[in-house]
Amino acid sequence: MSLRDEKGGSEDGAEVIIHERPTGWRGVYYSPLTQVVMLGFVCFMGPGLFNAVNGLGGGGQLDPTTSANSNVAVYAAFAVVGFFAGSINNTLGSKLTLQLGTFGYCLYIGSYLALNIHPHAGAFVIAAGAVLGVCAGLLWAAQGSLMLAYPTEPQKGTYIAIFWAIFNLGGVVGAAVSLGTNFHNTAGNVSNSTYIGFIVLTAIGICIPSLLMADPSKVVRSDGVRVTVPLHPSWKTQLWGLWLTLKTDPMIILLFPMFFVSNWFYTWQFNDYNGALFDIRTRGLNNLLYWTSQIFGSIGISFMLDSKLPRRTRAFGGWTILMVMIFITHIWAYFYQIQYVRPGPSDIDLHDKRYIGRAFLYVFFGLLDSMWQTTAYWLMGAISNDAGKLAIMVGFYKSMQSAGAAGVFRADAVKTPFMTMLITTWVLLVAGLIFALPMIHLRVKNHTDIADETLVRMDSKGQIRDVEQVKNEETVAKATV
Repeated sequence: MSLRDEKGGSEDGAEVIIHERPTGWRGVYYSPLTQVVMLGFVCFMGPGLFNAVNGLGGGGQLDPTTSANSNVAVYAAFAVVGFFAGSINNTLGSKLTLQLGTFGYCLYIGSYLALNIHPHAGAFVIAAGAVLGVCAGLLWAAQGSLMLAYPTEPQKGTYIAIFWAIFNLGGVVGAAVSLGTNFHNTAGNVSNSTYIGFIVLTAIGICIPSLLMADPSKVVRSDGVRVTVPLHPSWKTQLWGLWLTLKTDPMIILLFPMFFVSNWFYTWQFNDYNGALFDIRTRGLNNLLYWTSQIFGSIGISFMLDSKLPRRTRAFGGWTILMVMIFITHIWAYFYQIQYVRPGPSDIDLHDKRYIGRAFLYVFFGLLDSMWQTTAYWLMGAISNDAGKLAIMVGFYKSMQSAGAAGVFRADAVKTPFMTMLITTWVLLVAGLIFALPMIHLRVKNHTDIADETLVRMDSKGQIRDVEQVKNEETVAKATV
């Protein structure tokens, strides 16, 4: 890829080398947007279908206990691996990490097929969940690193929304397939054909990173700046980088409560609301509505996050929208929750007159979920543009998220009262936003400078180079290409 003899500058005075972007079909392929779309389809085939299965409540099984325990294994393993997954990604490279991360989803869904065929295969489902937790930690670290490194600062909300829309199409398609194949199903659990279809799709997703996606080092952003590819130093240096991220950006800790609760609400929504109130075909329809609404939620919040307002104003605007949505949905949910207790009637059908209001609540929960996740990613992207640092921050995000999910799925498995589950979810969501507020005020700037990018200035020995040294090294690299 050739380079033009052009230079730009940042607000801190550092010189930025502008690269010439390829044209024609090659330009389309190496476009950051194209790569984000492909990334979305990787997650469409993996996590999207995982969401479709779990959105049915109990993984589509009549008894949700095995599914709840499997998800404890998923998120417990995810929490441990996720904390270090950013360093693994920086060592192995994003494409390989992404490839390794896709395998667990196929195994996980296959375990439910095994459970349908052999009712005593619960241990296999739980073991498959643990394997998925390891794989998911790798996948999401690579995904977050790439999704936040490809766009320019004004594009981050839009790129996150595009990714989130494609990713959630996996849930939409999966829910539509499940609804179609189970519309006349009265057995109470999902049919074998549904699981087989999902297994085929997740297997296709395994092939996308290696066969279709470009090497991130060959991608140039729309502003002409080459995507920052993480260094691949020793594990010791990578672990030092993890510590350095916390040391140089301690404000990230204030986002940990927001990270912790970002999957907490799924348990009440999927198992204690959708799974407890509705019959199997209505659960399938609700699932379709939920994941469809996610597409509109992520796109809708992106208009705020990528508007022409100052970035700090957009950050506070996103925070306010989330807080309002929390109270709308949970006050609404409270008035339904006081009407039933565990295990729930599981008898509301789509033709029941009680259905419409409860379906709209589920749509609003889908909107809130996508807005929450999009804003969390956007806030991390507002802190840094460095792919290595972003991988570590996304690792923190997924680790904390998974620790919370493991805890709440276990609480559900031991039959915690539904009202306790709802109130806990409500309180933790509000607390997550309150803790995030000081970080937004103190750390979100209207522009991110290279002086803020600690890891992009770290050499293979863990030494932090100053801005002038990085600028000189980029100039030498330009002259040798």
